[in-house]
Amino acid sequence: MTLQLHGYWRSTASYRVRIALALKGVGHEQVTHDLRTGAQRAPAFLALNPQGLVPALELDGEREGEAAVLTQSLAILEWLDEAYPHTPLLPRDALGRATVRAMAGLVCCDIHPLNNLRVLQALRRDFQASEAQVSAWIARWIGTGFDALEVLIARHGGDFAFGDAATMADCCLIPQVYSAQRFGIDLAPWPAIARIAARCEALEPFRRAHPAQQPDAD
Repeated sequence: MTLQLHGYWRSTASYRVRIALALKGVGHEQVTHDLRTGAQRAPAFLALNPQGLVPALELDGEREGEAAVLTQSLAILEWLDEAYPHTPLLPRDALGRATVRAMAGLVCCDIHPLNNLRVLQALRRDFQASEAQVSAWIARWIGTGFDALEVLIARHGGDFAFGDAATMADCCLIPQVYSAQRFGIDLAPWPAIARIAARCEALEPFRRAHPAQQPDAD
């Protein structure tokens, strides 16, 4: 099976999937769609993902020679864990799996959607928000989410966000940390998050998935 990851180097949702692919050692091709130019709204891409968002994972030959397309990063992570069960991204026990999914959902459902490009553009365009107001908006929702995630990591974490092996929670946390740093947010109030981020960023799969290492990076 040939995998094509449609994404963008600075997209944190695409970054999550790149981390998972790297952790599992799954080869894939990358197809870039520059979100700054609106390439994700091109008809050819909308035919793959009607929502016009990245990432999308195209699976050649998945259905009797026809390509299948997966969208939404959490769904893609779940599929990868089932299709490539080595180096699992979820714990073996049901309680552990639910906890990791909750940690991932905290990032993907409660922090990221409020701070993604189309929301920030709408704040500027539709509500005439100043850059200072946009920055305050970003910091507010990252801070609220990180406050809760810090408690969960302190409760369940070890070498990683949950226990002593990388999970889906780390696939989601590290890109959100990247986003926080990009927007100038100091991680000092969240030492557990900072510790996990420093550990992950030193590991080869996470380094390989980093936005700066992508072929379409500025």
